[in-house]
Amino acid sequence: MSYLKFDKSRLVNLEYSLSREVLRSNRTGSYVSTTISGCNTRKYHGLLVCPLDELDGDRHVLLSAFDETVVQRGAEFNLGIHKYGDDYYEPKGHKYIRNFVIDRIPRTTFRVGGVILHKERILVPEGQQVLTRYTLKEASSPTVLRFKPFLAFRSVHQLSKANLYANTKYQKVPNGIKMKLYEGYPFLHMQFSKPAEFIAVPDWYNNIEYLKEKNRGYDYQEDLFVPGYFEVPIEKGESIVFSASTSEVNANALKTRFTRELNKRHPRDTFIGSLVNAGQQFFVFKGQTADLVAGFPWYGYMPRQTFVALPGLTLDLEKTDLFEAVVDTQLKYLKDGLFPCVNGKRHPAYHCMDTPLWFFWALQQYANEVKNSNYIWEKYGQAMKQILDAYRNGTNFNIRMNHLGLIEGEAENMALTWMDSYVGGKPVVQRAGMPVEVNALWYNTICFALELAQAVGDKAFVKEWEALPKQIADSFIQEFWCEEHGYLADSVRGDKKDWSVRPNMVIAAALDYSPLDREKQKQILSVAKQQLLTPRGLRTLSPESNDYEGICAGSVAEREKTLHMGTVWPWLLQFFVEGYLKIHKRGGLPFVKKIIEGFEEEMTEHCIGTIPENYNGNPPHKGKGAISQAWSVSALIRAYKMALKFIE
Repeated sequence: MSYLKFDKSRLVNLEYSLSREVLRSNRTGSYVSTTISGCNTRKYHGLLVCPLDELDGDRHVLLSAFDETVVQRGAEFNLGIHKYGDDYYEPKGHKYIRNFVIDRIPRTTFRVGGVILHKERILVPEGQQVLTRYTLKEASSPTVLRFKPFLAFRSVHQLSKANLYANTKYQKVPNGIKMKLYEGYPFLHMQFSKPAEFIAVPDWYNNIEYLKEKNRGYDYQEDLFVPGYFEVPIEKGESIVFSASTSEVNANALKTRFTRELNKRHPRDTFIGSLVNAGQQFFVFKGQTADLVAGFPWYGYMPRQTFVALPGLTLDLEKTDLFEAVVDTQLKYLKDGLFPCVNGKRHPAYHCMDTPLWFFWALQQYANEVKNSNYIWEKYGQAMKQILDAYRNGTNFNIRMNHLGLIEGEAENMALTWMDSYVGGKPVVQRAGMPVEVNALWYNTICFALELAQAVGDKAFVKEWEALPKQIADSFIQEFWCEEHGYLADSVRGDKKDWSVRPNMVIAAALDYSPLDREKQKQILSVAKQQLLTPRGLRTLSPESNDYEGICAGSVAEREKTLHMGTVWPWLLQFFVEGYLKIHKRGGLPFVKKIIEGFEEEMTEHCIGTIPENYNGNPPHKGKGAISQAWSVSALIRAYKMALKFIE
């Protein structure tokens, strides 16, 4: 029985079905994503979306949609659905949906008169191939299935327009055809598990609209090319498998391949099981390297988010080898003590002042798990020393340790921390000078490095750095703490201190090595609980502030303005839970459990079985941003595991 359940009576309601998205990725970085109605609402949606290293390394939508039509006694019932202008939907296949379930894989049930048809879809783990199985459960007369492919062949960030340059010719392959609309792209092979007749009726379907893009203030109309249609007879009880792939496959083996892949899938029959399942989708393997996609559908590989997400997605699932593989990949990009903001870019930017400190934090969680200081120091000690020296001596964008022993950084019109939204080319929250979580992480970093060095007997390192923690702790309290406020300043720049109530101080209270005593940690968590905590994570600014923005909506600029001025981020929740349990121990468990269990309803909202990037600050805290975000999922897994330790 599936844990993820949907209201059957509301599946034909577009307001209900269009707001619920499905996503599945594989180890190559390819994905399939649409809504449970089958109507694409984003330019990022598609049934085969692949990274194409041979082209530009970006993800590209090859097969946008695949419309099915049931043909019986000369009558046609089209199960597809596309949105056009004036809220016009054609065809209206959603009205035939009778059930949608997700157990191992998604399954949609259509009913057309006496016909009951099941549709199931699997993205193959290796390679760039999606398989769809159609099973005719009931039929009162001879039945034919007609299939119409909608081709895009464009980057996920662009839109396709009808043109004279597209190559509209097709070539026959076993039980299907292959096409590529433009040079530089691979062929898209469309094949069936049984002979299929292809009827060429080339045409452009103009001005298909993507509702989410329209609402987000982006271009939202697209022209898709349809080369014709396939027809396949099907008998009651029979299954037909369709394959869309960048490589030609053995059509006769498609049914066996589908069954084999299905048997590998684990049921999503619990809350934590769904989270773990979602977490596995962020990993991408290329040759001997492993990396972590920050979020779907538009993010790439972001080291900051990778280090924050990695412990929850690996160590809490006892996958230490995977942890090391991803860290080893990140270290290839380390330069002058910093990691790039995004991996894989032709000209990467190095201005994230907190990312190297998150690297130490991730290693610290790894050390807590494997308890092998010698191995960690031997393998990662050189990189750790390189980072520490760079911070002490100064690196890019004036990121350096000052006379107080604290870390400061500043660059004109640049945000150097995770609060990096921009409007008009300027940061919404610049946080120039000394950000609070950066310096809490700096203290934690030095203490952790000394812990390792002392364990392995590296006396030279200990002698060089052992005096620093006390100086950092004293300076930290002096600069950031105010007894009258009862919480930490968010950033300090000279004599100017930002006393906005923000969640970054919660990180300082939760770290293994914190410059704060227990009473100060308790006060900080109390303020956060009262002003920042929501059922979906921590707000980025207290509602009591005049600058608070509770709704993330409108144009691109309007949304960017709100992202760190009140929008809720789930990834911060793990630090609140960790700090809260550290203070209240088992007594805090009921409160923490209530928070975690509150996310269960989210499993069937927004994107099925996963957690989005952020939420509105105001109730009912609607999901926003990327539909599936690595550090959001990881935070809940970590919080769940932390609570579990107190239960056990």
